[in-house]
Amino acid sequence: MKRLSCCLLFMLSLSVSASPQEEVSNVLDKFHQAASDASFTTYFSLFSANAVFIGTDAGETWPVDDFKAYAKPYFDKGQGWTYHPRDRHIYFSANGDTAWFDELLDNASYGVTRGTGVLVLENDEWKIAQYHLTIPVPNGLAKEVVKMIRQTDNTSQK
Repeated sequence: MKRLSCCLLFMLSLSVSASPQEEVSNVLDKFHQAASDASFTTYFSLFSANAVFIGTDAGETWPVDDFKAYAKPYFDKGQGWTYHPRDRHIYFSANGDTAWFDELLDNASYGVTRGTGVLVLENDEWKIAQYHLTIPVPNGLAKEVVKMIRQTDNTSQK
């Protein structure tokens, strides 16, 4: 009986632990929630030490320390950003220590956006090594959007 109980407990513990897919998805969900809550510590704890955040503007490529400096005044005022994920795909390297993803997100100001990025497994924890936020442009609007971008005097557009 004792042996059966131990086996049942072991099997139960296996079924309770999250799969790598669920773990990565949980990190991304926590990332978005921390941004929405303007929780600086939680948000930046999810990045790897050498992470990069790439924003929607061509000039927005921030090493994580630069991105912290940018975000801190907003988060200190309780102003985060809210993106609601609705369609996420996660993929893994053959050895299972790197994951990449793409997700569609809804945002009140920007409508549909897309997040893509890479997570790495560090000390048994998934960390965001790169996050890239984009605004997908429908093919039918692409030429007009490019024309509008070219007409601006936006020096951050490289």
